[in-house]
Amino acid sequence: MYSWALFYDLNQIPAIMTKVALRRKPISKERLSLYLDFYPPIPHPDTGKLTRREFLGLFLFEKPKTQLEKHHNKETQALATNICAQRQLAIQNLNFGFLAKEKQKITLLDYYRKEAARHNGSNGQVWQSSLLYMQDFFSEGQKLFELTVADCNAYKDFLLHAKSQRCKRKAKISRNTAVSYFIKFKSTLKKAYREDLLKSDLNTKVSAIEPAETKREFLTLEELQALYGTDCPLPVLKKAAIFSALTGLRFSDIKKLTWREVQHSQAEGYYLQFRQQKTQGVELLPISEEALQLLGERGLPDTLVFDGLEYSAQNNNLLRDWVKTAGITKYITFHCFRHTYATLQLSHGTDIYTVSKLLGHRELKTTQIYAKVIDRSKREAANRITLKIT
Repeated sequence: MYSWALFYDLNQIPAIMTKVALRRKPISKERLSLYLDFYPPIPHPDTGKLTRREFLGLFLFEKPKTQLEKHHNKETQALATNICAQRQLAIQNLNFGFLAKEKQKITLLDYYRKEAARHNGSNGQVWQSSLLYMQDFFSEGQKLFELTVADCNAYKDFLLHAKSQRCKRKAKISRNTAVSYFIKFKSTLKKAYREDLLKSDLNTKVSAIEPAETKREFLTLEELQALYGTDCPLPVLKKAAIFSALTGLRFSDIKKLTWREVQHSQAEGYYLQFRQQKTQGVELLPISEEALQLLGERGLPDTLVFDGLEYSAQNNNLLRDWVKTAGITKYITFHCFRHTYATLQLSHGTDIYTVSKLLGHRELKTTQIYAKVIDRSKREAANRITLKIT
């Protein structure tokens, strides 16, 4: 097979068309090694020297005897032909990254571990948890460069049926947990493609897992008032939770908030100017006088507003006990205070676009989940007035 692409020499002067030929070379055990022949030669990205060959690591049986050997030859020939066509397109765009052997040695798990290590806090814990399932499915020797769409889809199916790594009962992980883990896998693919570590943009070729619709628990205004009036064994946890309900901030952003980020101007009043931990987007969030009052006496610019606030199982238990003491029977986590802010804003007439901006959502559809909560609450309210009509 022959493919052609315009070749530029090292001085970027147009020369002649480069021919990419799929060739065979006899090797041991009556086999034929497949390789690509580039003429004129192309620059190697690792050394800068001109090269004419790329060995594909594929072989054919010279004289196939069995049906299995004939099938192998057919499939391998098709694969090699496809690679040859890909090389034509790459050379046409002066992209010679496919020859970078050092990049091809990088394993998927090593690359994913480095990605997971870049994240910290609660998001970092989710990355580390997702790594357990990556290690369970992929082998240590799986090269990132050799990853295929079929591999990615197989991993997706694995997550949808995977057993919990942490639960003693070995129950299946929830669908939305699988959604979260697969999103992190896809974001890793996206980054690897940008760095020329993948042959194709696998992220766009593999569909995400559709999330299951879940009930987003929130507090009513009366419940929030009752909670504010109830003592908590850890005062900083109470202050942070109520602040989240008044501002919509995530735990990760509250934990790292400094007094420098709490600002004031005549035009804007009081506001927070900070970088979201989750999206890394810079936000300017107006806050109420009440929210500011909750923070107490102002500290030094670079000190934490919520000094001593930590994410832990013990603190999660303290939060649940505090909620229970307030007479609230709902299952409330810290993130529910963000849900409470969004839901109360919508129920009090704030338009969904404004709520989306206040929450720092990149897409309006993320905020529309809360609109569904309001619709459900309206339905429940409508059913509260009943007559015994016969």
